[in-house]
Amino acid sequence: MSENCTHDCSSCGVDCPSRNAEQPDFSAPTNAHSRVKKVIGVVSGKGGVGKSMVTSLMSALMRRRGHSVGILDADITGPSIPKAFGVKGQLTGSDEGIFPAVSATGVKLVSLNLLLSNETDPVVWRGPIIAGTVKQFWTDVMWEDVDFMFVDMPPGTGDVPLTVFQSLPLDGILIVTSPQELVGMIVEKAANMARMMNVPVLGIVENMSYFVCDQCGKEHRIFGESHVDEIAGRFGVKHVARLPIQPALAAACDGGTIEMVEAPWLEDMATALESL
Repeated sequence: MSENCTHDCSSCGVDCPSRNAEQPDFSAPTNAHSRVKKVIGVVSGKGGVGKSMVTSLMSALMRRRGHSVGILDADITGPSIPKAFGVKGQLTGSDEGIFPAVSATGVKLVSLNLLLSNETDPVVWRGPIIAGTVKQFWTDVMWEDVDFMFVDMPPGTGDVPLTVFQSLPLDGILIVTSPQELVGMIVEKAANMARMMNVPVLGIVENMSYFVCDQCGKEHRIFGESHVDEIAGRFGVKHVARLPIQPALAAACDGGTIEMVEAPWLEDMATALESL
């Protein structure tokens, strides 16, 4: 980097040393016992929009379609995947690696909660350690044959998403959002990060999109009108799904029965993933 660098790449010429420098390769090798065909990241610009629920629903749906499925729970400080699938106990392993847990229907999953003595123990780690743990879930776990690997990321564009984007062979990401206009702005940050990292946005899932009244059957936009089509159009995203507000979905996540929930709203998204 030149000592006169302004850190504004738009002002640089084509002969800038930093622009022409070879970029480092951060990709991590998979475990020798892992054969993963497609890796799909599930991201959100902020917390509380249902990212882990969408990860769980998509995984269960792809499993029902006959695919072998794995979930890498990269939300280290807020892991919720094991609870949604009703999986408990600690992971085991051998000299060759770690064995993933397996849900009732055969979804393989790895989460930090399955390595803790108590699932309510807090994870008070700094960013580099958390990012390193996520990478180890890819390199040290013996996933065996997996058609679709879903990576449930923490919200935002910090250390862990950057590690996943750089270290794992992502085929694309799904962005989870909600209807609020503020959230729409934050979604664009996630989409822009994907664009910067040359990872395609495969679809946008708008959670809590509407509520269907059980008396009149009318749809009510509890959190305001949707902006998802506008955002999808701006970034050239073809596939959009909308999930309703349903108490049964929350109950299934809390009760560990998410695999039993039908997800008709995500069928088109699943078909799009199958066409990759």
